[in-house]
Amino acid sequence: VLTQAPEALIIKIDSSYLLDDTLLNPLSYIDSSIDSLYMEWRDAGLLKTHERCIEMPDNQDIPDEVFLQRIAALPNVIPCSYNKIVRRFIEMYLYQRPGQVSNMLAMSDYYFPIFEEVLERHQLPLELKYLPVIESGLNPNAVSKMGAAGLWQFMYSTGKMYGLQINSLTDERRDPVKSTEAAAKFLKSLYDMFGDWNLAIAAYNCGPGNVRKAIARSGYSKDFWKIYYHLPRETRSYVPIFIAANYVMVYHAEHGICPAEVEFPLVCDTFMIEENMHFKQIATVCDIPMNDIKKLNPHFRSEIAHGSEKTAGVLYLPSQYTTRFIQWQDSIPNYKKKELLNDKLTAKPYNPYRANGEAVVYRVRSGDNLYNIARKYGVSVSKIKSWNNLKSDMLQIGQRLIIY
Repeated sequence: VLTQAPEALIIKIDSSYLLDDTLLNPLSYIDSSIDSLYMEWRDAGLLKTHERCIEMPDNQDIPDEVFLQRIAALPNVIPCSYNKIVRRFIEMYLYQRPGQVSNMLAMSDYYFPIFEEVLERHQLPLELKYLPVIESGLNPNAVSKMGAAGLWQFMYSTGKMYGLQINSLTDERRDPVKSTEAAAKFLKSLYDMFGDWNLAIAAYNCGPGNVRKAIARSGYSKDFWKIYYHLPRETRSYVPIFIAANYVMVYHAEHGICPAEVEFPLVCDTFMIEENMHFKQIATVCDIPMNDIKKLNPHFRSEIAHGSEKTAGVLYLPSQYTTRFIQWQDSIPNYKKKELLNDKLTAKPYNPYRANGEAVVYRVRSGDNLYNIARKYGVSVSKIKSWNNLKSDMLQIGQRLIIY
């Protein structure tokens, strides 16, 4: 039997918002690059979604009272309101993106413990772990059209401001631990600035300057829903989709969605390395699957883990190989050193031609992304990046891509 839900949770928004194309097409909020990692992992057999888990029953007419009661029961510090906008984003996840939810649930087993440990240490609400769900779809390699990268989607300048190392060899915006540390500091500073978590979350998306302007234009209200129409359009959707992500990641089972099976090393150990090591050296000497090393270390721009006595590098490896790595650590850099390290660290012009097969030259157009181009030609994103020596998912209009 449903009890009456708290009326305070219902926020009425002017129906003119229905003209907002973000609400009419909420999928436009989700960057298609979010799917690229899942496509690559499916190609490699790492993600196996059970179709029965995303066969949705005919439950699209769920009463508002059910959603409202469930949201009210969330163990959250951050206020989570419910209204038609929040409902629309919940429905987007449940009925239009159930496969993505299934995959994110699988990856959350690895990433959420990392997020929670850092958030707890900084005394921040644990539900902030859902921000990377909407920022990157839990894809550490996600890159936005504006150049934000990693799980927490840091812009270059913000990442540097919060101590992340970003250079030609390493991009710590993609490091799950270090980027979460930076995000925690950033979020804490935003909360200290506004004294309200919904405003802090909005500022994380559009910057504190835009939130201050919205507050001023609304008559200096500190209520997110009262400054709603004064925010940039994309940011208006940010808090509602955060609430929706929170809902679906908690109540997925009630809607027939369960985690995909993922072959991913969920427990790993951290090593500080003071000299360069190629992933192939580590894989061969220690008999560690190459794919495991790649998946756990997206912060290295190439297949070389960089470290020096001055600046130690961070290497993550599956825990079951810890003893093996410690035993052979001193021998690793000497294995095929000239072939794997010396030559790789010397810049060479990239040759797009291979001995077999004819190349197709594709010119990037407005609206293109690697995922769509890969799907068009029936290849994987990783292959396009390899053929074109791409270090990120960012493309420029007019850029030429070699495709075999």
